[in-house]
Amino acid sequence: MRIGILRTFSRSLGCAGIALLATAAIAAPTPSAHHKPMNILLVGASGMIGSRVLTEAVSRGHHVIAASRHPEKIAPGANVRAVELDATDQKAFTELARHADVIVVATSPRGGGDPGKEAKAVGDAAIATAHATHKRLVVVGGAGSLNRPDGKRVVDTLPKAYQGEALAMRGVLESLRASDVDWTFFSPAMSIKPGARTGKYHLGTTTLLADDKGESRISVEDYADALVNELESPAHSRGQMTIAY
Repeated sequence: MRIGILRTFSRSLGCAGIALLATAAIAAPTPSAHHKPMNILLVGASGMIGSRVLTEAVSRGHHVIAASRHPEKIAPGANVRAVELDATDQKAFTELARHADVIVVATSPRGGGDPGKEAKAVGDAAIATAHATHKRLVVVGGAGSLNRPDGKRVVDTLPKAYQGEALAMRGVLESLRASDVDWTFFSPAMSIKPGARTGKYHLGTTTLLADDKGESRISVEDYADALVNELESPAHSRGQMTIAY
């Protein structure tokens, strides 16, 4: 999300909104020093968020099947198996998932077509794969799927240029809620971009979080840290979660 839009949105929250967000926030979990290594199927491993999740997961000793339409963009390394995957190909998706303990989908509907159709196709394939393999599914969502402190949907406050993608991801969230799989939908702050991994942030559920200046932001590195924490110590099964400083 562009910073200009973030500032405009943040001013609209007001002090009361900030107070509500602060109340909703909880401390980031501290992962145990010892976790059994997992086999993670990471779809969208070459993207901005997926690549950081890959780095974080491998740094903790997990094994990652790093799937992407462009596997040549995935950094090689120990415990990394780069594979090509069209995430709408349910048969290929399911075959890879059979070799994993958990599925993480970090794609975005920006292929140039209809974002709603693109997001639904990937979401449906991911849900069907999780159902067929009985594997947990964690989906990288968007801030537009959250609500404001006053209960209004964030997507309804966004400029029209961003509403298509936000509505598309909100549709995936609704499909997850209607499914019978074990899922988590992880929405970032309004602004997410590369930065430092601090390990200091707040987590919430369905309400947008912001700091004491009214800014809703998070680095991709801290988002990845929280996502891998959730994989290691599930706390939001069949629910939505969010993050911000």
